[in-house]
Amino acid sequence: MKPQDRQGLFEALVLALPNPVSELHYANPFELLVAVILSAQATDVSVNKVTPALFRLAPTPQKLVELGEDKVRELIKTIGLFNHKAKNLVLCAAQLLERHQGEVPRDRASLMALAGVGVKTAGVVLNVAFGEPCIPVDTHVFRVSNRLGLVKTQKPEQTEVALLKVVPDWAKPKAHHLLILHGRYTCKARKPLCPACPVSAFCAYFKNNPPA
Repeated sequence: MKPQDRQGLFEALVLALPNPVSELHYANPFELLVAVILSAQATDVSVNKVTPALFRLAPTPQKLVELGEDKVRELIKTIGLFNHKAKNLVLCAAQLLERHQGEVPRDRASLMALAGVGVKTAGVVLNVAFGEPCIPVDTHVFRVSNRLGLVKTQKPEQTEVALLKVVPDWAKPKAHHLLILHGRYTCKARKPLCPACPVSAFCAYFKNNPPA
């Protein structure tokens, strides 16, 4: 894709989605970190159903440690992998207290040293909580960026590096959610809504699969 097409593509996405934000519910970086850990292999909708009660009882790392793994497990039991996630959440909270005075760190290495935090989770926290221009990659971002022709990657872990090379600098802080929301509601996995797509003029898939 040519640089001018990438520019036009993101300008069109911003026109369609002028305020792209996370659909997870949170009030501060700690709540965001908890919600993103819970969202692994789970939908934002399912996470948002359990976090109000969890955050009410454990609004801080100290309160989460005091709540304990058994109670956390009970509160999140409708989420996939809840046993593993309960253990990680309590351990992560303890690590925040021990290493960072209860504050969520804003560097990737420190985040990824916390229990339950991988590359994507760290990237989401850095991007959403702290405004860092990284582009964490989930299934939507991987699918959409390849389908559009922004990148050609075989694995999600290759995709952020590739995107950071081609996404216009001004769009990088928003690119994660622009691509996620576009993939969630328009560029769907099985049946992309090409006739309603605001960026079809720039899309490699649309050019190769025009409507009949």
